[in-house]
Amino acid sequence: MPLLGAAIRGEWALDSDWLTVNHGSYGAAPKPVLAAQQDWRRQMEVQPTRFFSRVFPGALRAAAAALGAFIGAKGEDIAFVTNATEGCNAVLRSLALRPGDEVLVLTHGYGAVRNTVQYVTERAGARMTEAGLPFPDPGEACVLAALEAALTPRTRLAVLDHITSASALVLPIAAMTAICRAAGVPVLIDGAHGPGQITLDVPALGADWYAGNCHKWLCAPKGCGFLWAAPKRQADLHPVTLSHGLGSGFLAEFDWTGTRDPSAWLTVDSAVAFHDRLGGPDLRARNATLAAEAAALLAWRLNTDVGASGAFTGAMGVVRLPTFGPATPERARAIRERLLDARTDAPVLALEGGLWLRLSAAAYNELADYERLADIVAEALHE
Repeated sequence: MPLLGAAIRGEWALDSDWLTVNHGSYGAAPKPVLAAQQDWRRQMEVQPTRFFSRVFPGALRAAAAALGAFIGAKGEDIAFVTNATEGCNAVLRSLALRPGDEVLVLTHGYGAVRNTVQYVTERAGARMTEAGLPFPDPGEACVLAALEAALTPRTRLAVLDHITSASALVLPIAAMTAICRAAGVPVLIDGAHGPGQITLDVPALGADWYAGNCHKWLCAPKGCGFLWAAPKRQADLHPVTLSHGLGSGFLAEFDWTGTRDPSAWLTVDSAVAFHDRLGGPDLRARNATLAAEAAALLAWRLNTDVGASGAFTGAMGVVRLPTFGPATPERARAIRERLLDARTDAPVLALEGGLWLRLSAAAYNELADYERLADIVAEALHE
């Protein structure tokens, strides 16, 4: 495995004056991947008609095949979207809901996707229901029991997060999907944080749809997301933007929704190659170990606790912050602003009655980053 941490930080264009321990929010594309993107943009601009009519269709399907090999899926079952939220929107807005139907989400579900569920259910006279996630220190049996208890005969879809955004929990998603399938409930997995953070075999999870981001842990450029759909679920699935391919099939509809810059999608093979060059599965394991060490270090320095451990953790972690007042979103934002003023990028969130700091461990991070983070956080809280 190559040298990582500070030794490889120059592969990214990250500002060296900043402490970046927040790869989970937006990711960071390395220079080789950005160079590949620029080459695709050059090809597009030297003769746009030739590119979009003769180059782009085959290049897009080749990119889907490369991504499919990485996530254990067939390329023909993968459509590219801007991000996982767009992919979830496509599924949710393709639903034919009736009054009284229910769409189940998790209490730690991503806010943008929860908003979409709220929107589509209200318009149909249906309703959004919730399955509570035990936190902190969840256990698999408790998570599965909470999910099973929340399903009803009216549940038409379950939207499950593979890795929760705010609390950074790696959920037992295959077991959760199995519970839903046993109840006859289709499953949409919001896998925004999955690709590149954990090893994936998407079809083996048993879900009907999986929406993921490549711009986060796989380090593709911004705007590179995907939607995988099981073959039986493709006929009634439509992109958020309807275009010339309407009614012509899954790929015809999603592959062309109008003129746009598709270069982020076409670099996914370069992103996979870069990820593999840094170790692939070894890199993913290294990042998870580093995140756990970092969270434990920060909790020890602050005399608090971590949100989860063991199988529930990946390349992110959350640490409870000492509270000297109400644990409100406003206070979380105030602390977050102090950290940004100190040139430190780490989210702070109000969750389950506490304030939590979320940290990420990427290839360019090392333990010294979190020792520095602990000092900065302690100073921000003191202020």
